[in-house]
Amino acid sequence: MAGVLNIPKLPRVSPLTFRKQSKPPSISISASSETSDPQPDTVSISTKEVQNSSFASSSSSSTAAAAAAVSFAPPPNFKPPEPKRFGIRPDKIWDIIGACLALFFRLGTGIFVSGYSASLVSKDEIPPDQYSLEIGGYKLKETSKIGPRPEKPIEIYEFESCPFCRKVREIVSILDLDVLFYPCPKNGPTFRPKVTEMGGKQQFPYMVDPNTGVAMYESDAIIKYLVRNYGDGRVPFMLSLGPLTTLTEAFAMISRLGKGTYYTPSKLPPEPLEIWSFEGSPFCKIAREVLVELELPHIQRSCPRGSPKRNILLEKAGHFQVPYLEDPNTGVQMFESAEIVDYLRATYAQY
Repeated sequence: MAGVLNIPKLPRVSPLTFRKQSKPPSISISASSETSDPQPDTVSISTKEVQNSSFASSSSSSTAAAAAAVSFAPPPNFKPPEPKRFGIRPDKIWDIIGACLALFFRLGTGIFVSGYSASLVSKDEIPPDQYSLEIGGYKLKETSKIGPRPEKPIEIYEFESCPFCRKVREIVSILDLDVLFYPCPKNGPTFRPKVTEMGGKQQFPYMVDPNTGVAMYESDAIIKYLVRNYGDGRVPFMLSLGPLTTLTEAFAMISRLGKGTYYTPSKLPPEPLEIWSFEGSPFCKIAREVLVELELPHIQRSCPRGSPKRNILLEKAGHFQVPYLEDPNTGVQMFESAEIVDYLRATYAQY
């Protein structure tokens, strides 16, 4: 499946723009100091100007200067692999099988954009230069309902193995949002301390919306905020079950216990990486685990089923497959999750 759409190239950091949101007064939401993300009885709200948390300001000046001074290049003799649709490298078979467990416990939450629908149509109904699956001589026509688009990417501080963080990652995919993730693995020296500096405690996830000035802890509060501002206002069923949602999120990650949790010493790049992915994909999960462990900030271009960004990636790369990594620090662009993992460790880990 290949072809070209005349769709403008995405800016490096700016997300796709559909409808812009007006900027209300800045609000900061916080709760009692904890290291996890419990469900509180009350949430205190105060109005104050939220500190700018752009990538440059999210690390200390000395760290940022050190990152700028480091030279980054692809590994010696590196060549991006050819994409292999649904291919699994033999040494990653059990990783992918383990990551698939989440599909069972979470019933596929995060795989489809809000309002997703699909139907089989004749081949002629969908132009050959548009993304679609071909099934038995027919094409799958997929539609969804996209809400208002933020002008700047939402910023989320989190780590992969946290069930509360997974809840927020699922709504990010459902709403088809572009997000700048700041990984906060345990013992991470850069962004965990930054969360304490901004919000007063190390609790995850922590969200900053540079479009409105809103910053908050608490996964359920973040979910409600995102669906209210960038969706249809309704929390999806699988994210509205309270403790049962959290329990199934935890079960979904049992087979990947410890992955994406602890910091691996790494070199902080001057620019965030970009990854095209979505929550629910086992291939994307093993790549994100390493991004988190290496504490590498990355913009996620969400592209679950029903996302118009599938066509954009098809135009950009001549092929649609996720994860797809773009590294502005080295110029590397590549498919294949196993090779992405190898590339990230070879380029950024400090051994």
